[in-house]
Amino acid sequence: MQAFIEIYGFLAVVLRGFALTAQSGAIGGVAFLALLDRLGGAREELRRATLSLLFLCAICLAVAQTLAAGALGAMLVGTLGLHPFDALGADAALIELAAALIAWAIALAARRSGAAQPNGRARSAMAAAALALLATQALATHAASRADGGPGLILAEMLHMAAVGVWIGGIPYFLMALWRTQAAERATIARGFSFVSVAAVATLVASGSFMGLHYVRPVAALYGTSYGVMLGAKLLLLASLLLLGGMNFFTTEGLRRAPEGCVNRLRRFAEAEIGIGLTALFCAASLTSLPPAADLAPAERASFAEVVDRLAPRWPVRLESPDHAVLSAAQPGVLLAGLPSAAPRTTEDIAWSEYNHHWAGIFVLAMGLLALLERVPAARPVARHWPLAFLGLAGFLFLRADEAVWPLGELGLIESLRDPEIAQHRLLILLIVAFGIFEWRVRLGRYSWRPAPLVFPLTTAAAAAFLLTHSHGLANAKEELLIEITHTPLALVGVAAGWSRWLELRLEGRASRAAGLVWPVALALAGAMLLFYREA
Repeated sequence: MQAFIEIYGFLAVVLRGFALTAQSGAIGGVAFLALLDRLGGAREELRRATLSLLFLCAICLAVAQTLAAGALGAMLVGTLGLHPFDALGADAALIELAAALIAWAIALAARRSGAAQPNGRARSAMAAAALALLATQALATHAASRADGGPGLILAEMLHMAAVGVWIGGIPYFLMALWRTQAAERATIARGFSFVSVAAVATLVASGSFMGLHYVRPVAALYGTSYGVMLGAKLLLLASLLLLGGMNFFTTEGLRRAPEGCVNRLRRFAEAEIGIGLTALFCAASLTSLPPAADLAPAERASFAEVVDRLAPRWPVRLESPDHAVLSAAQPGVLLAGLPSAAPRTTEDIAWSEYNHHWAGIFVLAMGLLALLERVPAARPVARHWPLAFLGLAGFLFLRADEAVWPLGELGLIESLRDPEIAQHRLLILLIVAFGIFEWRVRLGRYSWRPAPLVFPLTTAAAAAFLLTHSHGLANAKEELLIEITHTPLALVGVAAGWSRWLELRLEGRASRAAGLVWPVALALAGAMLLFYREA
């Protein structure tokens, strides 16, 4: 039970991310069905597929919310000694369970809804359930716990979640429509969805701005708190989504002139929109775990000078490591006091961490530069082996990332996984290994499986999204911010690298070549960030 309590914070963020993803899919499905009904003439096959995907999203939401309620109940039992029924009777747990019941209702309505002809009663039931879901979920946000917000802030939260669902959650249904319709019907649906998406974006920006005025004040809190930095990351992801969405908006105008070429671009940009949108949803899940910036005292916020000082590149970088024996985690009795990440940090601990980041930066910078050189015919025979450097990076991190863990420390591998920070490090190492092996074999043409090249961008994007949920669990809010502000840019360039590589593979011609230049530069930029990383 103690191990579960210690990882609960991270688990709650992950479950919240999955719940927001499934919720967006459910809301998007209800909205897309309404769009099809309004446009008329949609095929039975498309309606049936839309209802099936909506049913799946609703079931996933119900499961995620049920697991979240169970996890919260278990945490309350373990920490407060409550009876399980009393723990599940807590307000937060009841909200999770209520959302799960509403999700089941949406799933049932989707199953019963007619596929060939619109079923008015079932559609109305789904719309009412979607509205109830949004109202219930708004009670689990910061809006419900603030005295200065009132109904207006709760309404803004509902509109924000609805807009995300209609836009991001509707894209998978739109992609499905592109595959299952003919040119004339496809153009009609594309124009209709573009119009709905523009309205959703306007609602998203307006509601988000209203909430920002309550959650992030003064303006200095935008860069001086973890909440503000995470919100900034979310805004940059939104900007990327708007760029891709804008490309698709203008592409829809060319469907009449060149339907096949335009529809291919629509599909590819929409795929990237889905991936970046999912990342933004997990970023939003991280925000729910942080106190709003407006609630932090001035002493808990970092000043502009402190932020600039932490981010400013400095030479020389740290390429010499302190001895393991002088680290705080290596001292007798330290691990008995709690998790390795909770041990007091000393100057030697900081030097150890900076050394690790700087050498990792050398690996990543070299990979980005070699990936660029691969485009030079004379250098290609050697440069194409650049993914093997990921194995060296993974081995380095396995040995150095967590000094308290075997083989350097006394803590066993399995035992160490109860520490959320160490567990995240180990999972990232596995992702890096998969990253390197797959891409190296792809570069050598060892796979006949056509989707094999897509492993690289998906792994990159997943690791970047995971880094946005990565928490260092520090009690000092200011120091937490000063570490997060160095990790968040790494996650963002990782998102750029992953989805630009995806577009390089999925697009053709100049668009593909342009995307192919973005991801090696992003990889090299990530290496440079690591090379100048500092914690003091």
